[in-house]
Amino acid sequence: MTKIRFGIVGTGTIAHRFANAIKNVPNAELVAVASRTKENAENFGNEFDIAVRFDSYEKMAQSDVIDAAYIAVPHSGHKECSCLMMNNGKHVLCEKPMAVNFSEAQEMFCCAEKNNVLLMEAMWARLVPGTLKLLQLVEQGVLGDILGVEGKFCYTMDEDEMDHHVFKTENGGGSLLDVGVYGLNFASWYLGKEIAEATAQSSFYNGVDKHTCVLLKYKSGAIADLSSAILLRKPNEGYVYGSKGYAKVNRFYAPQEITICLNNGETQTISAPYWGNGFEEQIDHFCDCVIKGLKKSPVVTPEQTLYITKQMDEIRKMTGIKYPQDREG
Repeated sequence: MTKIRFGIVGTGTIAHRFANAIKNVPNAELVAVASRTKENAENFGNEFDIAVRFDSYEKMAQSDVIDAAYIAVPHSGHKECSCLMMNNGKHVLCEKPMAVNFSEAQEMFCCAEKNNVLLMEAMWARLVPGTLKLLQLVEQGVLGDILGVEGKFCYTMDEDEMDHHVFKTENGGGSLLDVGVYGLNFASWYLGKEIAEATAQSSFYNGVDKHTCVLLKYKSGAIADLSSAILLRKPNEGYVYGSKGYAKVNRFYAPQEITICLNNGETQTISAPYWGNGFEEQIDHFCDCVIKGLKKSPVVTPEQTLYITKQMDEIRKMTGIKYPQDREG
């Protein structure tokens, strides 16, 4: 079996999740890790038994030990690290949001095309069994015409985590880019892209949005009610409402259980567990694309990534969320 050799760029929490997941994917193997410091690279390598450790991203990019890189640094480093890898012939799976703004995302996809490599945003939630099952149920008309969705991804950081990159404007911090991106994707999966009107409000902490609420009205008349937060806890449940009933999911963007409640009183609960921690499915899909020679994912498409990134730019203009990278664009 062909195996895609991965290197991880970055050693934070999300990199740990990826390293645990890749163990369960038959067509992938983790062979290298890169960090800005030798100590972090060595510690991460020891923890996951990774053979090759680099103390710079450049050394990994220039090496011949990997076929693909997983970018797990803060948002502000996504473009630089992704382009570095792609300019050295490596395929790239880049953590969401793929870019801080639309201009960066465009540049990244242009870089992928120039180097004839695959670039895919790590929107893992689109590929988990629960999302695929709910999309199938909607397509089959189980809920009837879809009239609205609700999704909340709101959490609160601990006091000793206030130096986290999510609180720094220079890192593309704030709730919209960190977790609001899930809600916007969720709405587009079930309601499409024909939006007639959008409104949004944000509250701020340390210059980043700590709480953002978005209301989208579609040309069909359907409405999406979405919220994100990093200093406010809400139930992370979601709903897809239709003319025949509704679906409730407790982790709206990546459910493992779906409850269908129809207007006639019928109810059904469907189990759709992950392979492991939820990242396995996206790794497998990415590797399958590489093995088939695809330069674009047919599921997590460049068009979808660009659409959501532009939508986040527009929401930020409404609410006053600004980043240094916007001036560069």
